[in-house]
Amino acid sequence: MPTYTPPLKDLDFVLHDVLQVHESTTAGYSDLDRDFTGAILDEAGKIARDVLLPLNAVGDTEGCTLENGVVRTPTGFKEAFDIIREGGWTGLGADPEYGGQGMPYVLGMAVNEMHVSANLSFNMYPGLTNGAYEAIRAHASDELKTKFLPKMVTCEWTGTMNLTEPHCGTDLGLMRSKAEPAGDGSYKITGQKIFISAGEHDMADNIIHLVLAKIPGGPDGVKGISLFIVPKFLVNDDGTLGARNGVACGMLEEKMGIHGNSTCVMNFDEAEGYLVGEEHKGLRAMFTMMNAARLGVGLQGLGQASIAYQNAVEYTRERLQGRDVTGAQNPDGPADPLIVHPDVRRSLMDQKSFVEGARAFILWSATLLDAGEADDADAEGLLSLMTPVVKGFLTDKGFDMTVQAQQLYGGHGYIEETGASQFVRDARIAMIYEGANGIQALDLVGRKLASGGGKHIMAFFDIVKTFIKENDGDEALKSGFLDPLKAASKDMQAAAMYFMAEAPKNPNAALAGSSDFMHLFGHVVLGLMWARMGKAAQDALAAGASDVAFYETKLATGRYYMARSLPETALRLARITTGAEPVMGLPAENF
Repeated sequence: MPTYTPPLKDLDFVLHDVLQVHESTTAGYSDLDRDFTGAILDEAGKIARDVLLPLNAVGDTEGCTLENGVVRTPTGFKEAFDIIREGGWTGLGADPEYGGQGMPYVLGMAVNEMHVSANLSFNMYPGLTNGAYEAIRAHASDELKTKFLPKMVTCEWTGTMNLTEPHCGTDLGLMRSKAEPAGDGSYKITGQKIFISAGEHDMADNIIHLVLAKIPGGPDGVKGISLFIVPKFLVNDDGTLGARNGVACGMLEEKMGIHGNSTCVMNFDEAEGYLVGEEHKGLRAMFTMMNAARLGVGLQGLGQASIAYQNAVEYTRERLQGRDVTGAQNPDGPADPLIVHPDVRRSLMDQKSFVEGARAFILWSATLLDAGEADDADAEGLLSLMTPVVKGFLTDKGFDMTVQAQQLYGGHGYIEETGASQFVRDARIAMIYEGANGIQALDLVGRKLASGGGKHIMAFFDIVKTFIKENDGDEALKSGFLDPLKAASKDMQAAAMYFMAEAPKNPNAALAGSSDFMHLFGHVVLGLMWARMGKAAQDALAAGASDVAFYETKLATGRYYMARSLPETALRLARITTGAEPVMGLPAENF
């Protein structure tokens, strides 16, 4: 049975030694001293380890069941949801005006990493609710916010996002769901949505669906899409629940993973709905939810990689197989533990260096989100640029790391007893939902690079250049961290220049290299994170830190990433500069 140890020391290191959140001028950060964040993360870690982890395998094996229109969640889920609610965890970052605690997003991200690691399927229920909350808070009328948000903050009512239809996924312009004005300010929503996570379940009194639909007579394509609140139960003026609305779960999907989360086909039959924002401006409102969700999905890639790595380490320490080629390390036993073998160590170092680098990346992204919320336009622009990288790169690599972890078990990783296969199966969806990773790459290269006239990508390059320049005199940091980062950054700049030169005359030349660029960008960000962590570790050792082993381990892990993983940027650049011909040269009929 898998185990989970909350990475409290590492979270503390990133928050305080690297990001130095307690010294930031961002609103709310002055409260984030080590004692405060430590107390919250310690409690959150206990819930992850003691409440959520034991239910992870239960959710995987039992799954959800549909009975007479009601979805029953796995054994123990409802009780765990009560614990999460009663502890106030669902409202950690929500606005106090609606009953939240108003904590910065970065703290919520650190909490959620542990909860996602311990039980991804379970955490999707409050996670989706938070995304729906964000969209309503940003775009709905005060009347709708007052009516729905307080109970969504407490998760007495949960939320969903309804986009996909049987005939259209990414291409939302093909949407058929319609919203007929009812004459009283509400709308009658009719249509079918598929792949709706947490669309129906038995853990909340009401479910608040955010639904994209078209008002008849509106513009064609995506310009005619509007967003609506469609509650499972209608809500009376006094806040009590009224009649059942015309929305129901038609079936549950059979899935590869995340069995503990209900993935529903939702049928809307003249269901009463309320317009969020303006008519025909629904995508703008929905993207508020989707952008927050994409950061959360990137976190899912990290979370599954983290718990898979932890368990793989323990297995390779205990499993005896073969002898160390340099001499027996366990002479009294029949064989040495797997962890002595170089290729096993390579895999573990791949996983460890990714997990710790990704943790820093996701928390840095959260600080940018907090700064953007405080009207820092530069931070908001930089985060917008990097959101496809957070989502696409971290989930691609996160899945890859769960596979590497599973591989270390040999045949025992392929059977269900060890739990290794669940991490692989659960991680796989993160590459697909909230915009498949190929779409993330196209968005990055086709839209985000040029946004603001290239201002945001130049700002990122300036961050890298400034860090290198400020620390160029540090010889210990230079060879192991700064020089590899500089080389990788030059590869990224060369790729961006190639796109600028080629895209105007041959757009396919840029788009054919989009996935490679997303990964190149991701590696450079992790390189920057590792350089910053390397400096923080060196500074801590120089200051006489007591936990010498922790900081020396951090330096060794960072040097591994810079030497073994970061050079992939050169390969990605080489692929990008081959242009479109190798990709598009074969006629479609010849496949």
